[in-house]
Formats: sequence, structure tokens, C-alpha cells
Amino acid sequence: MAERAEFSPGLLAPVDPQRPGASRWPLAYALIIGLVGAGIVHIIVLLLVPEFADRNAWTRLAAIAPLNRTTPLEGDALDLIASPDPAFQVAACRFDLASGTLHVAAAGKVPFWSASVYDRGGRALFSLNDRSGTGEALDFVVLTPEQMIGIRHDLPEEFAKSVFVEIPADEGMLLVRAFAPDASWKPLVSRFIAGMRCAPQ
Repeated sequence: MAERAEFSPGLLAPVDPQRPGASRWPLAYALIIGLVGAGIVHIIVLLLVPEFADRNAWTRLAAIAPLNRTTPLEGDALDLIASPDPAFQVAACRFDLASGTLHVAAAGKVPFWSASVYDRGGRALFSLNDRSGTGEALDFVVLTPEQMIGIRHDLPEEFAKSVFVEIPADEGMLLVRAFAPDASWKPLVSRFIAGMRCAPQ
């Protein structure tokens, strides 16, 4: 017959704050919760970054998008993106930094925009949006670490308010998405996307 466990008041006794190590557990618990929370946020951000539908996106995009030129993605071209959202208009740009740094900019304001930079294999390297603390304007420069060294020594005036995106490759692709809440916004968003500049500097 199993023995009956006896109740011990010590099991419910409050923790003595003077006891060595007693105050460490709340701090350790808070640190663990913080790390788990940060990890969840990081995963959510990665899931929100638009992905190319396959790793052959460079070749498929080359058929419709010349180097260093903005190309709006419409109709069948949207198949390049995994799970396209009809509320967003999208533009793509293939680039080769061997011809110089790449300046990406667009005039005007839209309800929301996001931009993502990928290497030639479709791997996401960087993403930003108009809520990133860089201001509402779409204005960033893609460059290699070596080119960044030169920029630091002699910053062009047109880059004074630009965000700098360093990537470890010469060739890559980028996607810019702009949000149209309803049909009345579509003309403005279309002009924003069509007027986007993606050219070597």
C-alpha cells in the first residue's frame, strides 16, 4: 500500500529574499521570457518579408526586367512572388553593383511601402519600410562594403538623407511593395511605383 505523503508547510513558505540566490530566479525568468519574445518577433518579421516563389527568380526576372531599371510586376509576372497580396502593387529591380552603387528612390507618399533586397539566389539580405524610423520617403542606397568605405570619405549630396544597405554581393534583386487600401488609392500608388528610380550612381 502506498504511503501517504505528509503536508509540509515549508513547501508553501515565502522565499526569503536574504537567502543567497533567492533573488536570481525572477531575473533569470525575466531574461528567458525576453529572449523568447524577441525570437517570436524576429520570426514574425521574417514571415512578413515577401519571398520569391522559387530560387530561379533571377533568370525569370531577367526575361522582363533589364538591369538597373524599375519594372512593375503585374498579371502573370506576380507569379514570381510567393503569395502575392492584391492590396499591394509591386515593382522589382535587378542590379549589378559592378557599375556603381544603386540608388533607389520614389517621390510622393503612399499609405505604406516596404522594400526587400535579395542576392541572386533569392536569399533575403535586408528589408525596411516607412515605419523603420528612416522617415516616410523611399530613399536608400544598395552598395558593397568596399563602396561604403568610399562613400564615408566623400558623401554625395543626393545621399544625405538616404539609408545605406550594405550587401556581400555585386548582383541582386529588390522588391518594393506599396499598399492601396481601396480603389481610390490605386492611381496614386501606381504613380509611386512607376516613378520609382532604381539606377546606378
